[in-house]
Amino acid sequence: DVTNVPKYVKKYKKDLIVIKYGGNVLIDRNIFNNFIQDISILNKLGFSIVVVHGGGPRIERELKKGNIQSKFINGLRVTDKDVINIVEKVLIDFNKDIVNSLNKKGTKAVSINTKINNVINVIPDKPELGFVGVPQEIDTQVIKNMIDQNQIPIVAPLGLDKDKQTYNINGDTAASAIAKKLKSRRLLLMTNVEGVYDDRKTLISEIKPYDMENLVNLKIVQGGMLPKIKNCIEAVENGVKGVVIL
Repeated sequence: DVTNVPKYVKKYKKDLIVIKYGGNVLIDRNIFNNFIQDISILNKLGFSIVVVHGGGPRIERELKKGNIQSKFINGLRVTDKDVINIVEKVLIDFNKDIVNSLNKKGTKAVSINTKINNVINVIPDKPELGFVGVPQEIDTQVIKNMIDQNQIPIVAPLGLDKDKQTYNINGDTAASAIAKKLKSRRLLLMTNVEGVYDDRKTLISEIKPYDMENLVNLKIVQGGMLPKIKNCIEAVENGVKGVVIL
């Protein structure tokens, strides 16, 4: 409904929105182009946006080419030395792809990744996951400076440890950590499922963290949705006003 647009623009103008772009939507070029178009329009309307992208399906494709099998523990990719090199390359290529596509639309986007201006410092997650990191510190100043210049920071879900070793970060975890640190108005998790379902397989439109935890305990929510939900709950309990899975 176009008539409501000015109302929303006014409402969210000074607020920050963190958008996680991930799942299988990364592969379909038509969806990608729509996404670029939407972000460009939001930016031109005056919204402050930070994009954090995933790369799962693209990483999968590259690993297959190299005949490398993927292993997952609780929805997180086990990342050894060979895998982290491929992950970093794929994510940085995709990062540049998003930036270039936005810049072609006349919107100023800027890359944030481990090779040029890392903003996420990590500690290792569980040893059996290999080079998978948990965000510890986030340099929000770099991000804020970009936003102040009406640029869109495009963040790859990668981080460095104290020895400058690159780590893979779950995209939702990276987005949630950045949203919490920036105290963003919204965290939007774009994915290839429409959201969270209840025990009758009906889409849940709105839910409080406490009720969500019950669904997890009852195993109604499981698999790849678990890290997502954990991040959603952590975000809203740490300064983010609302999280949307869409």
